[in-house]
Amino acid sequence: MPQTSQSFPQQVWQRLKKRKAAFISLLIIFFAVLVAVFGYVIAPDSTPFADLQTVEIQARKPGHKQLFLKIPNNKLPEGNAFSHFFYGKPSAYTFLPISSYAISGNEMIVQKYVDEDTTVEQRYAINMLTNNQAGDIQNNIITKKFWLGTDAFGRDILSRIIIGTRVSLAVGLIAVIISLFIGTLLGAIAGYYRGWVDEVIMWLVNVTWSIPTLLLVFAITMAMGKGFWQIFIAVGLTMWVSVARLVRGQVIALRELEYVQAAKALGFNNSRIIMRHILPNILGPLLVIAAGNFATAIIIEAGLSFLGIGVQPPQPSWGLMIKENYNFIITNNPMLALVPGFAIMILVLAFNLLGNGLRDAVDVKTPSAT
Repeated sequence: MPQTSQSFPQQVWQRLKKRKAAFISLLIIFFAVLVAVFGYVIAPDSTPFADLQTVEIQARKPGHKQLFLKIPNNKLPEGNAFSHFFYGKPSAYTFLPISSYAISGNEMIVQKYVDEDTTVEQRYAINMLTNNQAGDIQNNIITKKFWLGTDAFGRDILSRIIIGTRVSLAVGLIAVIISLFIGTLLGAIAGYYRGWVDEVIMWLVNVTWSIPTLLLVFAITMAMGKGFWQIFIAVGLTMWVSVARLVRGQVIALRELEYVQAAKALGFNNSRIIMRHILPNILGPLLVIAAGNFATAIIIEAGLSFLGIGVQPPQPSWGLMIKENYNFIITNNPMLALVPGFAIMILVLAFNLLGNGLRDAVDVKTPSAT
């Protein structure tokens, strides 16, 4: 039996899988998406924004272990399972760093850890620690390991890296959606109608393009205020010009082809010709520029957060984490700032390599890799 010919998406997928760098990058991005979605499930610190502070163990190196006494808060966490999954769950305990403990009658005597040379003796009633319930008091003694160390406020770096993944991916996604919508709309109109419409839109594109991206983001952010959602909109509104130029060029090339002229002869209206016959044929280049814009959005968000006008504390952002800990680069613990920097580098590189792979995969003139 003759082999069924593959559709264009299937051909693109087959070519993309043969490009190892792009395929590995796709796996990295998929892993980052899983981390972002299940962040509070897998993070060691599942409190909102991974903001559980223990100032006594600030700026500890990766692999640091600390003994803690769990003291009940006697206050049930608010919210339901859905909110806890997406926004974290307030801790039902206060974690007291200790260096040693002993049980004497109905009391637990602990040496509260202050620093490497200082401890303070404190006593707690066992009934208070167990909420007057039967159970092993040893369950209130735990040892935490901070795989990537702690920051300047004693928060777990690994947990904040995990939760910060949401910000980077969310900014990239929303910014790309906004830029694709505006850029595709204006670019398609300019390329299809030409004439004075094209001149007006391209004048707007050139004016926007002439303004440095960071300055334009500053202006938009200052106008709308600092915050989580404002940064999405600000970044998206500065990235549409490259999309508009690409779409305009592609539409100009396609509008004179025979199938478009045939659609006009059949009496189809212009909006149907653009939406049903032209735009589906430029999805390949749009995917490529979307991947590049995704990487650019991540870098812009990190830069804005580093400068203090992006995501605001205590919400974790990789750029904000670098700002909070960059002073440690010249001390004995540079990993506090280098770890979020590596996270930015890996994710941005993955999107850029995926964009390069998509560019080759959607180009039918490029020979398939062996």
